This record gives sequence, structure tokens and C-alpha cells, in this order.
Amino acid sequence: MTSHPVIFCDFDGTVTEKDNIVAIMEEFAPDGWQPIVKDILNESISIREGVGKLFSRISSDKRDEIIQFVLTRSKIRDGFQEFIDFTKKENIPLYIVSGGIDFFVHPVLENKIEAEQIICNGSDFSKEFIEITWPNACDDKCTNDCGCCKPSVIRRLEQKYPHSQKIVIGDSITDLQASKRADVVFARDYLIEKCEENSIPYTPFETFFDVIHALEKKEVRS
Repeated sequence: MTSHPVIFCDFDGTVTEKDNIVAIMEEFAPDGWQPIVKDILNESISIREGVGKLFSRISSDKRDEIIQFVLTRSKIRDGFQEFIDFTKKENIPLYIVSGGIDFFVHPVLENKIEAEQIICNGSDFSKEFIEITWPNACDDKCTNDCGCCKPSVIRRLEQKYPHSQKIVIGDSITDLQASKRADVVFARDYLIEKCEENSIPYTPFETFFDVIHALEKKEVRS
């Protein structure tokens, strides 16, 4: 690699094998959430608007039940712990940048990665229904209304890591805009389709062992 890398890795469907937000909706939301997910994926509404609408349908008193549900059913993708160990050994900064929500992202990653390495949306349970907050909203260079704006996060951290090689790892529409700013993209599932639509070079992966191998061998498409 020509410069020292910094890794920006998605959470839902990337660190975890399944998308937790969809699973939460299936388990806890009343009927009618499916069209909202479809609208997010086809980009007819923004991610921030869509995610906010999804959780606003669920009662705040379900908080602890949702946390236990996610902890019970979340399966971490093979090789993730080894990937964390690899980044530590190689002194590569690693950030989990997630469109997920703090109240379930942090418990899943507890004892795996430091809290300051996790960047995601917030939550407010003070009202009848769950309200999502947006501590990482779009900066003045983004008009996509991302919610957790991954390009804005990358721009912010570029000040800390100038001239670094930006590596994005993801699986879905929430990773598309970040992929456009990346030097190297590791993609799976729906992100592969979006990368191909937008002529973004990518390296496919199924497990984090694939990512480790590619980084060790420098077998990445940039």
C-alpha cells in the first residue's frame, strides 16, 4: 500500500451476518414497515427519514427487550475478531461506522472494540415511541440526508489521518456514498450491485478472513 490505511467498516450485515434493523422490524414493528425499507433501498426517501420512521413505530418500553433480542440472534461474521487483531498488529486505525443505533450496536461490540471506535446513530426513549437522534449528521458537503453520514465521518477523520488510504467495508445502500470517497472498497451483497452501477472498483468478500488475506497480499482493487 502506498500510504497508511484507515478502515471504515459497516456494522449491520457486515460485522453481523444479518441486518439487525430489519430483524428488529420483523419482531417488534406493526405491519407496514416493509414499504419503508423498500423506499430506503431504492433511494426514494433518505436513510435518515426512513430509519427515523421505522423506529418511530416501536414503543419505547421495548428497549431492553430489543437489546436482548439483538444480543441473542446476532451472529458475528467469521474472522471479525481475527480482523480486529490484525488491525492492532498492523497499527491500522479501525472505525465501525454504522447506520445502526447505539442502544444495540454498543452491546454487540462490547469487549470486542473500544467505544470511541464506534460511530453510529443515537436514541431517545423519553417519549412513547423510540426517537432516533443523529449525532453524526451530514456536514455542509453532503446533501443526501444520510442519518449517520459516512462520507462526513470520513472527511472529519481525514483531518486526524491526512494522506491516509481510506478503506471502506460494507454491504448495502448505507455504504454507497462512503464507497465513492474510498481508495479501496470491500463489498458484499447489495453494495456489490451499487458499486457496479456506479463504476466503483471493489473487492468482494464473504468473511473477514477474506479481507485479511487481501490486505496481507495487497490483492485489492483500487
